[in-house]
Amino acid sequence: MSVQQLAGTTAIVTGASRGFGRSTARALVGAGVRVVGVARDGDALEELRTELGDGFVPEPADAADPSVAGRLIDAYEPRTLVLNAGTTPVLAPLQEQSWDTFRAAWETDVRQAFHWVRESLLRPLPSGSTVLSFSSGAAVNGSPLSGGYAGAKATVRFVSAYAADESARQSLGIRYVSVLPKLTPATGLGSGAVAAYAALQGVDVPTFLSGFGPTLTPELVAATVLDLVGDAGWEDLAYLLTPGGLKPL
Repeated sequence: MSVQQLAGTTAIVTGASRGFGRSTARALVGAGVRVVGVARDGDALEELRTELGDGFVPEPADAADPSVAGRLIDAYEPRTLVLNAGTTPVLAPLQEQSWDTFRAAWETDVRQAFHWVRESLLRPLPSGSTVLSFSSGAAVNGSPLSGGYAGAKATVRFVSAYAADESARQSLGIRYVSVLPKLTPATGLGSGAVAAYAALQGVDVPTFLSGFGPTLTPELVAATVLDLVGDAGWEDLAYLLTPGGLKPL
């Protein structure tokens, strides 16, 4: 399905109220896709509906709730799922984490990916559909100040890959791909992490970022997501995303 062929279809975007999810919703609506935005912050979703118009449908809900994925897939019959919902990790060294803070990303990021991917296989979604899951560059390099976040994001990638195997085994024709964005100060989560790692190294934020090169913006991420879901020529199961583009993993 090309970007042009996406027009008139429906996508569900989890975590649509902020960050990469919000920018992705904008890009999809701009391409003529009806976007169902899922997030717990109903006010932020309403603001986005005011901005985007009738092409955006707010669905205030907890994307990690086991009952939500199946209900919304049945109600809206999407051709595209973008699984972006996640928690903001507590930024502290391992010894200053509690088990509750350490496991937080597993309870949100992994849990929502598991339920939505599982339901996409059980229904299943129509052949030609795409399920894109946001992992993180931390899944490759680790993230010592964010508790279990890196391991959780690695598991999101595994869940997506397992589903791709099942889709192929059952000849479902559903594409599963995960994207691992590089750390960026351009989101709320990223800016907090950048400040924490700069402090850990004993430098200011500009000094810490001086070795990063160009900033990975939400708009660039959204444009890349649109390209991935609209072009079946991207055949790898996972991609690292930097300002320079996608790198297969």
